[in-house]
Formats: sequence, C-alpha cells, structure tokens
Amino acid sequence: MKRILLTVLVCTLVPAFAYASGGGEAHGGGVGDLWWRILNFVILAAVIYKFSAKAIVNFFVGDRASIKNSLDEAVVAKEEAEKKLMEYSAKLDKATAEIEGIADMIKAQGLAEKEKIIEEAKRTAEKMKEDSEARIDQEFKRSLLQLRKEATELSVTMAEEILEKNIEAKDHESMVNDFLDRMVSRN
Repeated sequence: MKRILLTVLVCTLVPAFAYASGGGEAHGGGVGDLWWRILNFVILAAVIYKFSAKAIVNFFVGDRASIKNSLDEAVVAKEEAEKKLMEYSAKLDKATAEIEGIADMIKAQGLAEKEKIIEEAKRTAEKMKEDSEARIDQEFKRSLLQLRKEATELSVTMAEEILEKNIEAKDHESMVNDFLDRMVSRN
C-alpha cells in the first residue's frame, strides 16, 4: 500500500517539477509542442505501468483473496455456529426430557409414598381397633369375674344370714352329720 502511494506521489510530482523548471519561454502553442507533450505522457504512463502494474494487480487480487478468505471464514464460522446450535439444542432437549423424567419419577414416588402412608395408617388404625377390642374384652371378662365374685360373696353372706335366722342348733347338727356321712360313703 505504501509502495503504491509512493508511486502515485512520484508520478504526480515529477511532471509538475519538470514543467516548472521549464525555461520560461513563451509558449507558442504549436503542434510540435503538443506531440512532445503526448510523447512525454506516454513515456510517463509506460513507466508508471511498468513499476506499478504488479502492485495494483496484487492490491486488487489481494483484496479479492482477502475478501474470499473472509467469506470462506464466515461460512465456516456460520457452519460451526449452526453445529453448536444443533448440539446445544440436542443437549437442551435431552436435559428437558431428563427433567420431565425426574419430575414423573418424583410424582410416582410421591404417589407410592402416599399410598404407603395411607396403608400404614390403615394398618395402625386396624391394630388400634384390635387392641381396643382386646382391652374391652379383657375388661369385660375382668368385670364379669368381679361381678361373679361379688355375687358369690353376696350370696354367701345372704345364705349365712338366712341360715342364722332359720336354722337352729339341732338342724345344724343334723346337717353336719349328714355331710360327714356323705363324705365317708364317697371315700
């Protein structure tokens, strides 16, 4: 780039200095002078072409190659970005599916745990009912025995009172003898 700029600068300034160093003679303006100017221009153009043609071509070809490389890199970058997008989309879909699976599993475990708790509560209630029934039955039997004992004691007390009132000594002696006879006869 610097070389091209230097070439253009030199090509512009050299003719200007050459013209300025001209003798100061009056220009007659003839056709011969025009031919010298055309020849001078052609030589100058040939020299500029000779020294700067490759640089100008390389400049535009280099820009073209640079643009082509940039476009190629952009296409590659776009393809890589699309690959990354697809990869991340797949990962996101997979993660979403895993999250849904975990959520379903947690729901299923929650339902199973709920059923387990309900079943355990039913078993506990049934056991409590059985225990209560057993205690009630046991208490009933104990109360029945207590009533029988009290009824027996009351019966004995009442029988003693009746016997004391109604039996005399001679009846008592007859009962004892009768009891002894029965005992002797059994043994």
